[in-house]
Amino acid sequence: MDKSSGLTPLYMQLREIVRYKIETGEFAPCTALPSENELADEYAVTRQTVRNAIDTLVNEGLLRRVSGKGVFVLGTRIERDLEVLKGFTQTMLDRNVTPSIKVLKKMIRPAGAKYAMMFGIHPEDEIFYIKRMCYGNGEPVSLEEIFVPRNLVPKIQGIDLSVFSLYEIYELYGIKLERARQTLDMVHLEPNDANLLGITTQTPVLLFECTSYDEQGRIIEQSRSYTRGDKGRFTVHFQR
Repeated sequence: MDKSSGLTPLYMQLREIVRYKIETGEFAPCTALPSENELADEYAVTRQTVRNAIDTLVNEGLLRRVSGKGVFVLGTRIERDLEVLKGFTQTMLDRNVTPSIKVLKKMIRPAGAKYAMMFGIHPEDEIFYIKRMCYGNGEPVSLEEIFVPRNLVPKIQGIDLSVFSLYEIYELYGIKLERARQTLDMVHLEPNDANLLGITTQTPVLLFECTSYDEQGRIIEQSRSYTRGDKGRFTVHFQR
């Protein structure tokens, strides 16, 4: 680290050092970063400098803070745990919050042009549409919509989704979800959906749209999750 030039703040220099060690594998994914004190001693900087460097990498999605355990490396490649219910449930349990799910709608519908193109099927082929509410300690956290081709999991209609997770159902059919592409946006809900989340139509929500793939590169699931902004601590991170 160059402390003499003054052109680049120390925390930014340390950030790039840590980033390099993540990218080269010296700080491996799923392992704990050295403590703030250790990093401060090693690079002869203050703990605040270390904390600022770590915060920027946490915001970039390379590191994750775990209360009481430290800071862990996520790595440069972030993959989604592709079962929504499992991810939500585990996130709640990690925060000592009691999770619950209420299925609002589960139906079969034609794929139509949009989902036919997405899933690589015919417009008249059938897909499952699932709409459900996710709660933490009885409080509404997110509203989710999920689309899955019927030919991949033909018996899902008769399975109780409050008992079995989608991840478990996929496994029954030999489907291993491996990766996903996720986008984030801010939107406003229509009155009925806003009411389900306990907010007004003027309150923006976080919209996570996720396309999930299996090992063969097939699109298995398309989902939309509308999450209350004031429940941001309950945001589901589909990472592993």
